Amino acid sequence: MNKEDALVAFENFKIRRIYDEKSEIWHFSVIDIIAVLTEQKDYKKAKTYWTTLKNRLKKEGSEVVTNCDRLKMKAIDGKMRFTDVASPETLLRLIQSVPSPKAEPFKLWLAKVGYERIQDMTDPARSLDRAREYWQQHGRSDKWIQQRMMGHETRNKLTDYWKDHEIEGEDEYAILTNIIHREWSGISVKKHKKIKGLKTQNLRDHMNEAELIFTALAELSTRQIAESVTATGIAENAEAGKKGGNISKKARLELEQKTGRNVVTGDNFLPPVSSRKQIKKRDNTDEP
Repeated sequence: MNKEDALVAFENFKIRRIYDEKSEIWHFSVIDIIAVLTEQKDYKKAKTYWTTLKNRLKKEGSEVVTNCDRLKMKAIDGKMRFTDVASPETLLRLIQSVPSPKAEPFKLWLAKVGYERIQDMTDPARSLDRAREYWQQHGRSDKWIQQRMMGHETRNKLTDYWKDHEIEGEDEYAILTNIIHREWSGISVKKHKKIKGLKTQNLRDHMNEAELIFTALAELSTRQIAESVTATGIAENAEAGKKGGNISKKARLELEQKTGRNVVTGDNFLPPVSSRKQIKKRDNTDEP
């Protein structure tokens, strides 16, 4: 599964989804869908409706519930929690069980969402445009967005190299990423997130301009060094990662010496602390 889940909107409702790269299918939060169909803004009531409907469908021997999966999605408190999800095919069958004037327009919306993914695959610029719009909506400056997108492209080129040189699975990608990060910044990815007060959030989405630049320099250097020696497998690419990260480290230390300021900081783009405290007071169960 793609770890990066995304929100999409239907009218005034936000719907969580996550993309399965292997099957090339979106999976949507069932409770979020139920909230739309029943026009219920109260999450707990939507959840109760789904529980009742689920029990009835099970008694009727319907395969709809069986075809639903349990996956972790980001809750309103920022934590990853298990919730029922379903593919578009399963959702279309589920919609038939919920009397709702929203059923037909929702079917059209579901088809449109699926078509957008196909368009993204044939025209990657579309997904980049949506990412840019998302960051703008969250108050990022044009300069920050430019650096973030440049780093994203640099990262993709590195992971493409790894994929073609016997680096397999998310665990190996994470190991190499951490080696590079620790080398240039002096701390692990986990420690960096802790300094910024992050939990499930994407670290790069909360980096300052300098952190983004030095991360990109480390990954660019790593790829070029790996290419120069045709690094293959975890050991050789780890060595390239150390060398590439060290190049960025030297640049970081020189900049810090000249400016008297640390590149790595606890700055982030999280909402104010008071807002986060309000979120923590809410029910800690599965939420949209």
